[in-house]
Amino acid sequence: MRPKAILFDVDGTLAETEELHRQAFNRTFQEFGLDWDWDPALYRDLLAVAGGKERLLHYIAAYDPPDAARAEASLADLHAAKTRTYADLITAGEARLRPGVARLMLEAHAAGIPVAIATTTSPENVEALLATAGRDVAHTVAVIAAGDMVPNKKPAPDVYHYALERLGCAAADCVAIEDSAAGAEAALAAGLPTVITRSAFTEPGPAERVLCVLSDLGEPDAPFVRLAGGEEREGEGMVTLDLLRRWLAD
Repeated sequence: MRPKAILFDVDGTLAETEELHRQAFNRTFQEFGLDWDWDPALYRDLLAVAGGKERLLHYIAAYDPPDAARAEASLADLHAAKTRTYADLITAGEARLRPGVARLMLEAHAAGIPVAIATTTSPENVEALLATAGRDVAHTVAVIAAGDMVPNKKPAPDVYHYALERLGCAAADCVAIEDSAAGAEAALAAGLPTVITRSAFTEPGPAERVLCVLSDLGEPDAPFVRLAGGEEREGEGMVTLDLLRRWLAD
């Protein structure tokens, strides 16, 4: 049986956007007169905390940076400015969809299979990225579950429960595509069969509990590399509806 819906994470899954988030945070810190700088190594560690506002609060509590009290008092304005800066970077064309993402979304849409977004990032960030992906890709998305629409962010399963409720689908009949350990834990906790496509900033997490861990979703001229999980079969190189059907049947 083919999946009845495909649920995508956003940052690191749809596109390699985490570096743009990092740049947006740093530009915003400068704008607010904060002598803070999140280098790639620090940001990789901070990604263990889901959500931009939550990440800022964790940084303030764990690292006690200068002007912490002032920053915490203006947290909402700080995060809103960062969101605008990130959207500007996306609109400027600084992010492209990862291999196979548009192809699979369009294949699903053509087959009448809904695509959903399940992410901790804000709806504005999702919409900015989808706008740059093109109208055809953006129109495949039936449900956006994002940001503060649910009480608890990943690795809690809330955002997936919310998306599945909106879709009207049972978790076992769908597939989640994630890139991180926290995201995979959220999808698995919701009962979703899960594929992980490893990204630049995140570790893939529970390989033994997912369908497989891949380099990406693959393209005709650039097949995916299976990194862990599942059984490698000859001729597999792109994640398609038929391949997902076979994985779900195994």
